[in-house]
Amino acid sequence: MKTYAGIPEENATLENSKVMLVTVPYDGTSTWGKGADKGPELFLNASENMELYDIETQTEPYLQGVYLAGEVSENSTPEAMTEAVYQKTKELLNNDGKLFTLFGGEHSVSIGSIRAVGEKFENLTVLQLDAHTDLRPDFHGSTSNHACAVFEANQKHNLVQVGIRSMDAEEAQYLPEGRVFFAHEIANNENWVNDVLEKVSGNVYITIDLDAFDPSIAPSTGTPEPGGLQWYPTLELLRKVFEKCNVVAFDIVELMDSPMAKPTAFLSAKLYYKMLAYYDIYNNN
Repeated sequence: MKTYAGIPEENATLENSKVMLVTVPYDGTSTWGKGADKGPELFLNASENMELYDIETQTEPYLQGVYLAGEVSENSTPEAMTEAVYQKTKELLNNDGKLFTLFGGEHSVSIGSIRAVGEKFENLTVLQLDAHTDLRPDFHGSTSNHACAVFEANQKHNLVQVGIRSMDAEEAQYLPEGRVFFAHEIANNENWVNDVLEKVSGNVYITIDLDAFDPSIAPSTGTPEPGGLQWYPTLELLRKVFEKCNVVAFDIVELMDSPMAKPTAFLSAKLYYKMLAYYDIYNNN
């Protein structure tokens, strides 16, 4: 039995796990760097090669149980993939008291999971860490394009965007007013983490595009943009969100295969595990 991070099987069954992990190896609409379909495999491999004791929280997050809930492999069309992710997420959310997590794939994989989570949880805040706004209503003839990843979420929920430093002019009209934290503003604001926290409340879905991070620490993404987030301030934000709010789901996307994929893969593995640690110590379920 293959388990997340090679953890013991007794910590990897649905019954014994507080965390469910779905992988979506999809890369059907990306427009520059290709290879995000290899992201889940790279992430899982890196996870098997990290220490399972978290120094910061002095915990072993895997002990709460992490269930590998399968792969969504539908890739015939972007819309079919979105529907398949939606149905898979909806099915898993029937397991109350468990954290839903997803690893992509390109960012379009988040559309279906956010849709399902938003149907189950009222007053949802979607916290997006990303270099790009991803607010186009449609792109290249599809509403399920990676450039449209949070358009629907912005229409239905409280969207908060962090790390943004690239967008198209047409997206300006869709920006969530007062809830966009641009990278150039973060760079000059020592209080940015607390400013973000003021906009985040209640039930929270966190979606992290790895290009939110600066390419110096996460180069292997589809569209690396200079001037991104750094490791420890980002962890500070995430820890405080888990402490303040009820994080009901999260995803990490846009890990791309490349000759230099390992540093970014390992960062994604550590990031995922850090979020499990914060969930572990602040989880009120």
